[in-house]
Amino acid sequence: MTAKDLVMTTDSPRPTLVLVYQRASLPWVFEGAERAGIDLVLVPRPDEAVSEDRLPPAVVELLRLDIEADRAGALDALRRRYQQNAFQGVATLFDPAVPFVAEAAELLGLPGIGRDVALGAQDKRVMRERLAAAGLNVPGFVRLDRPGDWAEAARLTFPVVVKPAHGFSSLGVTRADTPQSLKSVVDEVWRTSEGKLGQVDGLLVEEYLDGPEFAVESLAQDGAVRILTIGYKGDPQGPHFEEGVYRAPAALPEAVRDAVLREVTAAHKALGITDGPTHTELRLRGGTTPYLLEMGARIGGSGVSHHVVSGVTGIDFAAQALRLAAGLGAGIPVSDGLPTPVGAAANYIVPCGGHGRITAIHGLDALRDDPRVDHVVQMLFPGDVVRPYPDFTGYPAFVLSRHEDLAETEEFHRFLERSIRIEYAEVADHGHEGQA
Repeated sequence: MTAKDLVMTTDSPRPTLVLVYQRASLPWVFEGAERAGIDLVLVPRPDEAVSEDRLPPAVVELLRLDIEADRAGALDALRRRYQQNAFQGVATLFDPAVPFVAEAAELLGLPGIGRDVALGAQDKRVMRERLAAAGLNVPGFVRLDRPGDWAEAARLTFPVVVKPAHGFSSLGVTRADTPQSLKSVVDEVWRTSEGKLGQVDGLLVEEYLDGPEFAVESLAQDGAVRILTIGYKGDPQGPHFEEGVYRAPAALPEAVRDAVLREVTAAHKALGITDGPTHTELRLRGGTTPYLLEMGARIGGSGVSHHVVSGVTGIDFAAQALRLAAGLGAGIPVSDGLPTPVGAAANYIVPCGGHGRITAIHGLDALRDDPRVDHVVQMLFPGDVVRPYPDFTGYPAFVLSRHEDLAETEEFHRFLERSIRIEYAEVADHGHEGQA
């Protein structure tokens, strides 16, 4: 830590939270901190340049740490920063950073979920084992600690899905339809994950779940769980499960909705998540029975979940989650059932629709002035290279919108499917190209 990294170090009567690896270009959590009256010490992503003279809202300090290359050094720097000028909590919206944040909070005696709980919320193998031990709905699965263990998964009912134990988004997630194809899929996912994550601790192979996918946003406090929204996420069938839509509130029969509420609430208990936000993704097997794909101990989508919750319920999800992380209490009642919707909210995840070097993206600029659109968050631009799946380059853009009802949301997404188009040029070697 250098003098340049300390943009402001004045003692503040406001609570202070260290926010780890949040992209400065995604506004929701920063705006939520401002509304909550919380100052932020931002640990920027190593691959993102953040200017000291143009900080996001609520950020009073930059603290540059590399939690991946020097975890011990990063923990020591946080400890020294805490001793120099105490802060009230540590938080992240970046799934791979959840274990680091839990360890840091535990080290400093700050609010947090603890290292063991963070392991279950981030390692898909451990998550599956704990959900199964609690008697929840779990597909047949096998953990692979080495790629050569693939034959152990051949006993599962096919098709199966292979995914990195510590992956995020759709990185490496691949469907294998037959036992004969399993070895090549495992090898490919292992190579892809190793190249993207730097190291691979293992894979999870689980039986494919038929049925539509949903996301559930929740907030836990002192062991009580308030489920805020259930949103529809399409029916991806593979082989690589590229995400496309997120629309809430989902239209579900009452019995199915209640089953989702029970399963998600029970999963919090099974994983030991008693405090903080969670982002759960699940499938309705056969269209009726909820099976969790994963539960993250964070606000989902780098803040997209806040947009959805606030648009559907009017609840300030980001502000309340940050208050919990700072030990202030969330301030919203915990009760059975879902809040009464006040509107609809959506995220259209612009599909890559191909691979190569992007030469043009059509249709995004016109949306920035569309009254239905809150944010157009663009991540890929002309000149960037999109690598083919199962590698995961990133999403071209998010289009976040609010609507009167679900029917209007669906019509808007059909419009976006027609109006947004990406053009590519071929590149010689996808394996060695990177984002420009």
